[in-house]
Amino acid sequence: MIFCAGLGTRFKPWTDKHPKALAVINGKSLLQRNVEYLQQYGITDVIINVHHFANQIIEAVQENKGWGSHIIISNETDQVLETGGGLLRAQNLFPKDECFISLNADILTDFDLNQLIQFHKTKKPLISFITSNRKTSRNLLFDEMGQLCGWRNNSTGETRISIDKPALKAMAYDCVVMYSYDLFRVNQLSGKFSLIDMYLSLANAYPIYGVAHQSKKWIDVGKPESVAAAETLFRN
Repeated sequence: MIFCAGLGTRFKPWTDKHPKALAVINGKSLLQRNVEYLQQYGITDVIINVHHFANQIIEAVQENKGWGSHIIISNETDQVLETGGGLLRAQNLFPKDECFISLNADILTDFDLNQLIQFHKTKKPLISFITSNRKTSRNLLFDEMGQLCGWRNNSTGETRISIDKPALKAMAYDCVVMYSYDLFRVNQLSGKFSLIDMYLSLANAYPIYGVAHQSKKWIDVGKPESVAAAETLFRN
């Protein structure tokens, strides 16, 4: 699943007239680049959620024939549900009892997805996602084994602890995630909520792991000034 429903308020003025997922990086939209990224790993069945300028995304998918992938639309035009709520809305579109992956449309990376897939198959957690040491205003907190224990806002000092352990390690959340289908059976949240809220609500009862990576190409194209940097990293 590629999350494309956000309002993109940080990406104005583009998002006054367009969805952020269709912002162009060296001739290709963010959405196209993420569809092609998944294709590198044999993933060609893709769900995308839509809300903000939904018709533009649907038209782009149709005109480009999914850029070679089979794309299913999860329609959120009635209400933007954030990432967690969007994932829950799409539940019936996923093959039952199969693991699946999510990406944010505005994140570009060359991370070797096979590393996450292999980790998830071996460790068999409920959820696993990539992390890094990059500087960020909010961190997830992990124990020495990489299990998620909490969250901290570095600007305000607000901390949410799911598992109370000493010497927790702060890491940045890098938005490439793999899930076991059991997530839909154990999640208790509903309506509008973030993936982070979901992780923290489940972490004390189910194994959730961060997988540290050192990919040289990872960028959040969340603001217009990020476009130039993204175009330097992703030329093709």
